[in-house]
Amino acid sequence: MERKLIPYKVIEVVDSVEENIPEGIKLIHAEELWEDANHGEGVVIAVIDTGIDRNHPDLKDRIIDGKDFTDSGDYQDDNGHGTHVSGTILATMNQFGVVGVAPRASVLALKALKGDGTGDVQWINQAIDYAINWKGPDGEKVSVISMSLGGPEEEEEHQLIKKAVQQNILVVCAAGNSGDGRDNTDELDYPGAYPEVVQVGAVDLEKNLADFSNTNDEIDLVAPGVEIFSTYPGGKFAKLSGTSMATPHVSGAAALIKNIAEKEFERKLTEAELYAQLCKSTEDLGISKKAQGNGVLNLTSLHKTAEKEIMITIESKSLGLSAQTVSISYK
Repeated sequence: MERKLIPYKVIEVVDSVEENIPEGIKLIHAEELWEDANHGEGVVIAVIDTGIDRNHPDLKDRIIDGKDFTDSGDYQDDNGHGTHVSGTILATMNQFGVVGVAPRASVLALKALKGDGTGDVQWINQAIDYAINWKGPDGEKVSVISMSLGGPEEEEEHQLIKKAVQQNILVVCAAGNSGDGRDNTDELDYPGAYPEVVQVGAVDLEKNLADFSNTNDEIDLVAPGVEIFSTYPGGKFAKLSGTSMATPHVSGAAALIKNIAEKEFERKLTEAELYAQLCKSTEDLGISKKAQGNGVLNLTSLHKTAEKEIMITIESKSLGLSAQTVSISYK
């Protein structure tokens, strides 16, 4: 069985950038969490894709490890998609380049798709299994798996994803680009449509649902996926469109949220807890849940939720109630 990249569109490729922070990063307000989240430092994200440009100045310092599953020899990107996705997640702060959502996180680059964007499902499965069991030089483990690929259901893949979730790895996947502009019809691509994953749809930079974005009742949230600027092989930069471009915004955001929440809770989060915090970090667009899930990614919502919970606790105490009597969650 074959897996392939979720179809995407290359808008333009350029040699340099005029602005370091891409519009998609601004739309989700990532920079407002950087200081509190230590820019995602210490979080390892496994990107299962076409590899990565190992020499790109905005990415080379973020690569903690990598492996090729396609028999091509190494995990160097010979397509462009994996480099673009990785840049949105964690491109480092560089005076002449772009910055990602979590610019101090680390990427485990797992090449499971060939230069033409296709690959055997067994390569994907091997990469998922590798990510689950991988340990870094200082004992690091993968916290997030990011995949922007699709195809039909496959049982072994599904079981491996369940295993990853059981081991507290958040699995973030693209919804797919087969949308017909109607939310009353379902379009399903896997692994995105498995209930255990975080399935990400796409909006444009005006927060309008992209007409290509799949809709179904497993959509968890949406993120910027139209004309997204990021890194590209050869030290270049490119503007691409697709739910593939929305997914890495969420994968990077998970790194920021994880660092902030674990600092507040003073312990490690479970996958379910990280998912809950991610769902809180959304803004309702007033459209069908089958199109937007919980809403568009908006990282300022996380701080607003915390402020509301603090106010509720203070008010409850002023009424002579214990803090345990109040348990309210906002999205």
